[in-house]
Amino acid sequence: MSVPDAAATAEAVVEEVRSAVVADETVLEEITAALLARGHVLLEDVPGTGKTLTARSLATALGLEFSRIQFTPDLMPSDVTGSYVFEEEHGEFHFTPGPVFGNVVLADEINRAPPKTQSALLEAMAEDQVTVDGETHELPDPFLVIATQNPVEQEGTFELPEAQRDRFMIKTSLGYPDGDGTRELIDRRADRDRPDPTVGPVVDRERVLELQAVPEKTTVEEPIRDYIADLCRATRTDGRVDVGVSPRGVQRLFEVSRARATLDGREYVVPDDIQRIAAPSLAHRLVLTPEASVEGISRRAVIDDVLESVEVPAMDPASAP
Repeated sequence: MSVPDAAATAEAVVEEVRSAVVADETVLEEITAALLARGHVLLEDVPGTGKTLTARSLATALGLEFSRIQFTPDLMPSDVTGSYVFEEEHGEFHFTPGPVFGNVVLADEINRAPPKTQSALLEAMAEDQVTVDGETHELPDPFLVIATQNPVEQEGTFELPEAQRDRFMIKTSLGYPDGDGTRELIDRRADRDRPDPTVGPVVDRERVLELQAVPEKTTVEEPIRDYIADLCRATRTDGRVDVGVSPRGVQRLFEVSRARATLDGREYVVPDDIQRIAAPSLAHRLVLTPEASVEGISRRAVIDDVLESVEVPAMDPASAP
């Protein structure tokens, strides 16, 4: 698949999802960029903003199998990964896959489950496999986790540990709809007899795998690579940050920047690609100092300041691939 074909296909997927979901196009593009880069997405929003509908609609548009896990305080790790069940007919144990065995897995309200259960997703997200009773089971390909969480200030939530947050390539928020979006929600409710907009498949599994292969061919010149490294290193020397971007975070920013360029129909990455995706790719990986947290400084504000302070490499259009 060529880069222009990939860009057009991804745009068609986003538009199909938007036909049913009242959401900002930028957020849907960020989720799509994570998909192209084989990453996972964390959505933080208050209830009722369309997180579940977004995940389900994306799976349908991509022609992929959708699975939903409702995280609750009593959810056990085996409820996520699956378990061995004894079958009397055969007199032996057989593995029964859990809901994590899907192409697009919605981990709904992940921070309502205790850390032990949250960690059940760690191996799945990192290795595309799960290990149960010493046996390893491969997950479907492609595999995308879209986890949702309520704001940590809400009662009954457990903040995701740093290692878990670092597994997500993108953290973003659907947010409240704008004026037009709010009016559309009211109109849909008023016209109750009219069927809600539905999403149809735009591509299939094989086409999705082709899409994911396109960013791997995207060129990232030496100055752009240095720019990515400088941005991530700058987070580690900021006085408001206890723990800066990890080595995994550096790689993920590199990967999603290539996907961002693909969405724009380019075969090479420019600084604007990195700047547009830096906050959703890096902010959730930071651990702020207690003083910064007390002062109400946000992680995204730190990333914005880092983008302002790090010198942007000059790009000669004539030398672009």
